[in-house]
Amino acid sequence: MNLSATDLCLTVDGVDHLKQVTATFVPGRLHTVIGRTMAGKTTLLRVLAGLQAVDSGALTREGADFLKTPVWRRDTAMVYQQFINYPHLNVFDNVAFPLKRAGLSRNEIRRRVTSSLARVGLADFERRKPSQLSGGQQQRVALARALARGTGILLLDEPLANLDYKLREQLRDEFRTLFSDQGDTVVIYTTTEPAEAMMLGDVVLVMHEGQILQIGSPQEVFERPATTTVASIINDPPMNIFTGRIESGQVTVAGFQATHVSAHLADLPDGVYQFGLRATDVSLASAGVEGEVTFVEISGSETFVHAAVGETTPFVIQIEGIHDVALGDLVKLRLRPERLFAFDKEGSLVQTPSYALAPVEGR
Repeated sequence: MNLSATDLCLTVDGVDHLKQVTATFVPGRLHTVIGRTMAGKTTLLRVLAGLQAVDSGALTREGADFLKTPVWRRDTAMVYQQFINYPHLNVFDNVAFPLKRAGLSRNEIRRRVTSSLARVGLADFERRKPSQLSGGQQQRVALARALARGTGILLLDEPLANLDYKLREQLRDEFRTLFSDQGDTVVIYTTTEPAEAMMLGDVVLVMHEGQILQIGSPQEVFERPATTTVASIINDPPMNIFTGRIESGQVTVAGFQATHVSAHLADLPDGVYQFGLRATDVSLASAGVEGEVTFVEISGSETFVHAAVGETTPFVIQIEGIHDVALGDLVKLRLRPERLFAFDKEGSLVQTPSYALAPVEGR
């Protein structure tokens, strides 16, 4: 059964936590809500779970008023960022706890607990206490407890945020498989990580300052970001955004010398635009606009170079390999004009690069 939110609004101490949030969540699809810290993601989940009231708006499930449905009747399970387990109970009893409260038979409890622990890879850990488990295993216990309930709505609030990088990568892969067969369950997963949102989500909702800015498939959101804010949120590092001008068949951006307008921008009228360029589409070269290196980060097999062009335009360049670049160095930057995104002065998308969208495997 679909879960539909319409114009949900919530203001606390003059700050908008939710602002006209409208979205429909469909069973059998994994919805990822991506946004920066304080975007309103957790507040949205709390409202859906019945833990937070709203000032106005509607929340319905198959036509029924969900806002008036008591928490205990909402058929909802929630997994939190900080995994919550009962330290005095073993793994089996942690997962079984809500089932016992619901009055299920001993055989049914055993069946559900055994099945859910097997699904999260903890079949051999029934008798261990949470203190005997790693952080990743403890989060799996919390997830197994939610799965065992067999609810119609499953809410996951940044469940991997407190785990180390390697473990997050491993569990992302497992989660994608785990949630692919949820059938009649509405699954909503919040994250601050673009890669996580794109990898897990069938539907991506981009949230910022209490508003949902865009809803679409991972490809649609990534390749056609509706605004400069969306473009920054769903790229890691954030997309480079800078002001430029198109005039008489030429484009000048961020101090770069005027060049012929790339084909995908040729039909745009002359004027001032905001342009976007991903960090992978800027490179260091022997010729180009000059910038001063302000920060260098080496991450595995990649180097991230931050360079200031003029007084107002910062760039981030993502380069394969390890490069000998130091703070204060003057470097030449080369951009790829055919990869420019064009936004109007208010930040709304007006044109995207013309390269074809490739199909996403497994979708």
